[in-house]
Amino acid sequence: MPILEKETARDQGSQVLPKVPVPPLKQTLDTYLKCVQHLVKEEQFKKTKAIVEKFGAPGGVGEVLQKKLVERRDKTTNWVYDYWLEDMYLNNRLALPVNSSPVMVFPKQTFRDQKDALRFASRLIRGVLEYKALIDTRALPVEFARGQLAGTPLCMEQYYRIFTSYRYPDLKTDSLKVHAASSAPEHMIVACKNQFFVLDVVANSKQLSETEISSQLEKIVKMSENAEERLPPFGILTSDGRTEWAQARDALTKDKTNRDSLALIESCICVVCLDEPSGLEANDTNRALLMLHGGGREKNGANRWYDKSMQFVAGMDGICGVVCEHSAFEGIVLVQCSEFIMKYITGSPSEMVKSSSFRELPPPRRLLWKCNPSIQGLLSASGDRLQRLVNNLDMDVFKFKIYGKEFIKKQKMSPDAFIQVALQLAFYKCGRRLVPTYESASIRRFQQGRVDNIRSATAEALAFVKSMTDERVTYTDSEKMKRLRDAINAQTNYTIAAITGMAIDNHLLGLLRIAKDLNMEKPEIFCDETYLASNQFILSTSQVPTTVEMFCCYGPVVPNGYGACYNPQSDHIMFCVSSFWENTQTSSVVFVKALNEGLLEIRDLCNRSSAAATKPAESSQAAGQPRKSGK
Repeated sequence: MPILEKETARDQGSQVLPKVPVPPLKQTLDTYLKCVQHLVKEEQFKKTKAIVEKFGAPGGVGEVLQKKLVERRDKTTNWVYDYWLEDMYLNNRLALPVNSSPVMVFPKQTFRDQKDALRFASRLIRGVLEYKALIDTRALPVEFARGQLAGTPLCMEQYYRIFTSYRYPDLKTDSLKVHAASSAPEHMIVACKNQFFVLDVVANSKQLSETEISSQLEKIVKMSENAEERLPPFGILTSDGRTEWAQARDALTKDKTNRDSLALIESCICVVCLDEPSGLEANDTNRALLMLHGGGREKNGANRWYDKSMQFVAGMDGICGVVCEHSAFEGIVLVQCSEFIMKYITGSPSEMVKSSSFRELPPPRRLLWKCNPSIQGLLSASGDRLQRLVNNLDMDVFKFKIYGKEFIKKQKMSPDAFIQVALQLAFYKCGRRLVPTYESASIRRFQQGRVDNIRSATAEALAFVKSMTDERVTYTDSEKMKRLRDAINAQTNYTIAAITGMAIDNHLLGLLRIAKDLNMEKPEIFCDETYLASNQFILSTSQVPTTVEMFCCYGPVVPNGYGACYNPQSDHIMFCVSSFWENTQTSSVVFVKALNEGLLEIRDLCNRSSAAATKPAESSQAAGQPRKSGK
């Protein structure tokens, strides 16, 4: 179970944010049927429709659960928070790298030598401390919604967990613990050559300067090179499945030395990973792979501690970024923190230039571990499993340079909705069908709001992609444009529903969990084949825009799926597409090829339609009624 400090809407000033609403039951059930009808066979849909109607009937199970859910809303700050956190993260038994932890890939750095790389790392650490100071003093400005609900204040609670949270592994359900601000840590953990060191960032009540940090990092590197004192790579245990790591942690904590080392890691501000050169070409795809899994045990895969919310990676070969444990906060927090730090690094002149004072500091402390043959076996098994994950990840980082969001805006279309429709077209080109799709939608307009799901595989998107790919029927440009606009409108409307708390996924999860809390037999709607399939998100997508040159990526969420993270810029769009080599139905390079084709075809369609609209002779024809879109 999550263990969180009490959170309120205190940070919105006088503005107390509303609670997440509970949507009307009938509305959710109707939307659910609309979302799945075109994704399942007709016979299966008839069965599902009957089950849903029975569930939602007057006096039926649905009404009982809805009533209890409304009561829960009245009693709690956020009725869905714990349910969602457990379902999305804490109950998940998969390894954190690739499967759960997103990463931010920084621009490739050019270091002249190791000293230069350590200067970068010192500056990064100073940037972290500056950002932490803003959080600790509650000086972060409240963010406001943009786009459809511009001006609405957003919940800032996620920011206050960024350096104070830690995910503890357990056999069945992990726990997310957040340290109270009063016990704020004053140390970081530095990983170097798979060894872990305590870096105290405060000495005699004064934070270390950049010069002092750099000096301490040099000492850490030297200590890590001492072969006689080198300990086994304990960090690799955190890369394992959550149950396996929980069992290993249990074995570790039998010894006091290990308990003390774990306590220091679990209470640190963040982890800083000084990575060895990977030996790989530093292109976008390789940098993404190395951030996601460190390259496995032979490279930097054990130079990590995945349970900590923020791990900043400074590679000696200039491959740098952040690995984020996702249960504490969303991508926007990762973006804002990363951008602040990158601007800090590249902005004001280095403190080293102007720093003359230098204190004699006690050296950093190596974390000690006690190992036995049983633990050695666990380390070896964890390393094997990480290597399999490394070998299985198929990643393609693709920079689409032909146009960006400026072109899309000129078509009077939402860039996000446009890209989502393009992703549906790409998937359809690959598999001749649409599949359940997840796009994260922020619900930070509400107290403790996290996310709900935008189901992008709409009936309107299917009608459009068919018009673009059906070789048996010829559609006019006018008909295709009508379907494109319908698809974009459907996507936009669903987005608005989601960000205003009216999407279906959180609501259905709430009804399911209330039934469990009441010890009821699981309602038939949640055992139905359609419901189970509709929650297998074969396409897992997220828009993570940045204002600084960097990009976010993550792995697929199901074995036969794709992860598709995108970053729209004014004149280009970054796509990070991931899949698993083991699955023969997926291929990141094939998907990227289809995506490139689709984006060009949609551009050509828009351009032809614009040209036709400016020709008087053809304008009446262009305005003609297109045939009705069929399924």
